[in-house]
Parts: sequence; structure tokens; C-alpha cells
Amino acid sequence: MPIESIKAARKAPRQHGAMEYSDCPVDLDVVRKYRLHRLRSEMERADVAGLLLFDQINTRYATDATNMQVWCSHYETRCVYVALDGPVVLFDYANHPHLAEGLPGIDEYRVIPSFYYFSAGYHGEARAQVFASQVDDLVRRHGGGNLRLAIDRLSFIACDALRQKGLTLADGEAIAEQARALKSAEELTLMRASMAVCEEGCRAMHEALQPGITENALWARLHETNIRLGGEWIETRLLSSGPRTNPWFRECSMRPIESGDMVSFDTDLIGPYGYCSDISRAWLCGDRPNDEQRRLYAAAYEQIETNIAALAPGLSFREVSQRCWKIPEAYLSQRYPSLMHGVGLADEYPSIKHWVDFEAKAYEGLLQPGMVLCVESFIGTEGGREGVKLEEQVIITETGIERMSSYPFEVDWL
Repeated sequence: MPIESIKAARKAPRQHGAMEYSDCPVDLDVVRKYRLHRLRSEMERADVAGLLLFDQINTRYATDATNMQVWCSHYETRCVYVALDGPVVLFDYANHPHLAEGLPGIDEYRVIPSFYYFSAGYHGEARAQVFASQVDDLVRRHGGGNLRLAIDRLSFIACDALRQKGLTLADGEAIAEQARALKSAEELTLMRASMAVCEEGCRAMHEALQPGITENALWARLHETNIRLGGEWIETRLLSSGPRTNPWFRECSMRPIESGDMVSFDTDLIGPYGYCSDISRAWLCGDRPNDEQRRLYAAAYEQIETNIAALAPGLSFREVSQRCWKIPEAYLSQRYPSLMHGVGLADEYPSIKHWVDFEAKAYEGLLQPGMVLCVESFIGTEGGREGVKLEEQVIITETGIERMSSYPFEVDWL
């Protein structure tokens, strides 16, 4: 979706955070209700009375309420309780009910009795008991006798306090991941809006790429574009140049980029509406790649295109892995950790492994319409000077796949 369409979209229910005072391309309340329905559907399958979410990605998914998302991700200072048949309660940091105004999925607002050490010090266990009493009351009042409580992540002192109340704890991370895996049509529209901002940032980086600019300064162009256009943050700093591109996963530095260097990056961008745009491209700082750079790029591009062509709804993860590009021996030791992974509000379920790793590391599952996947490639030889990182984001549809990104590859190198 072009940037202009975000600005020209119709009025929608109240927005919070970075996109407040703007129009939205969909009815956000429809998105909010769909996501809560997805959580409750998975809760019912897991036979739990309540779901307690501390991961700030999951609290966003459940309520669309935000409060210093990155800061709150470091501490157990904010959570959401979702009853299978009952209220959604936001336990927020401090007392800021205005941050939840106008959100249809929140039935009750409370201030959490903070029990993490930074806030509570040696009072942590006592405060965890206060919190556990409140959650226990919610489970017993609305659970119909079911005392199973699912939690995505929580410290042992709070888990102990909840167990002491007689609650049975279950895996809430699986519930949230399975719920988030299937996107509605409205969610996909918001993801396209995020991708439009991501691609605008990529264009800004490409225009700034010249000998002498540092990796950090180049990466800053993506950050600036994202924030200016209503995005939220970037999960990593994965941009490197020249000899720092191989092996992969070095983050950007003060290194000045030199003429003739390969530059590889992975956006991992949390854009407008909190949705992640996760694509990778590799460029040359200069006019013409050398023969080795062409070979590396051609292999990475072949891997991406072959693996996208292998995707179809209804395939098992095992079938997908079997159908994917067989990595040549020269590149095998430096392979990316997965063939592809899900993406939504962040990187998420599923993670589909290479065929050579499948028996040792993989799990089973099925591709379903509404999943969004990031297809990965890193190509570099062990001890080689440079590497190429490519990644493309696609939707699994009823009939095949749809690409979410239109940002070009360097096909003239092939």
C-alpha cells in the first residue's frame, strides 16, 4: 500500500499511540474484536478458564492498548487477564486509564501491584501474593469451576503465588502464538500499511548509500522514516557491510562503508499499528558487483524464489521443507537458522526448519490461509569475505501465495 493511501484513508475508531491523529485504512474495532475472538477460540481448545498475558506483544494483540511497549517489556509491570467467559482486565503500570479509553475489548482497568525487583525490592513476594489474590478471584468468579489458568511468561515468585491459591497453570504462550498466526483481511491491510513505511525507509537508505557513510548512519535512515511515518521501533540493528556481512548477525557499527562493499540488512521493523515488516535486501556500494558477489547473490535469490514457489495452503511443514531449495555444500555451514518463519506483531509461529535439520529441530504443523511468512536466505562461504542476506514476506492465501513487498531485488545482477 502506498504511503499516500494511509493519509487518505477514512476515519476509524479511536487510535492510540504513534498513529493517533491520523486516519486508518480499516475499522480498528473490527481488528480488535477479531483478535480477542482468536484468543478465546484457542483458550477453549486448551480448556483454560483464563489467560494471563505479560508479553507486551500479546497484551497489544488482546487489547490494542499500549504503554511504553519497549520499556514495559523489560519488567512484569503490565499485563492483561482474558476470561474465556467473562471480562478482559488490563492491569496497567501506574494509573493511566486514559491510555485505554475507547478500546472495546477492555472491560476493567486496574493498576498492577508491582512485584518485580526494581519496583518492589524485598517486598516482591508479598506483592506477588496480592496480585495472585486478584487473579484467583477473577478465575473463580468467571471460570465456572475451571481453575486452569494459562500464562505466557511470568517470574517464579508470581507463579508460586498463583499455585498456592490452588490454580493449575498452563501454557499461554502456545495459545497466543496459535491465535496470532491467522490474520484477518483487516489485519493484512494494516500489515501492508506497515510494509509501505518499511519500503519507504529502504528507499531512503538506498539513496543515502555512498562511500564513507557509516553503517549506523545508513541504518538511521530506516529508523527516521519509520518514526516519522507512525511506526514504533525496530527489533534489531541487522545491517553490515563488506567483510562484516559474513558470517551473518553482526549488527551495524561505526564502520565506514567502502566502494565495492556488499551491504546486507534485515529490516525487522515494527511499523504503523504495531505490525512487523521483515524483509532483507543486499546492495552494492558502487556500480558493478564482482563475479563472487554475483554468484552469492544469484544463489540467495534462487533460494528465495524456489522456496516461495514451494508454498501452498494445506502443506505440512515437513512437506514444505522437503520441497525447498537444497543448499549447496559450500553454503551449508553458514545457512540461516530457519527456512521461513511467521510474522505479525513480531516474528512468531511457525518456524520451519531446513530439511537437513528437520528431524533434530523441527515440529509439525500445516500452512493455513491467513498465515504470513518470511522466507529467509543467507548465502556465504565459511571464511569467505562477504555474504548476501535476502528475505521476502508473503501471505498464504486460499489458492497460493501473495507477496507483501514490492521492493525490488537486484535482478540485473543475475
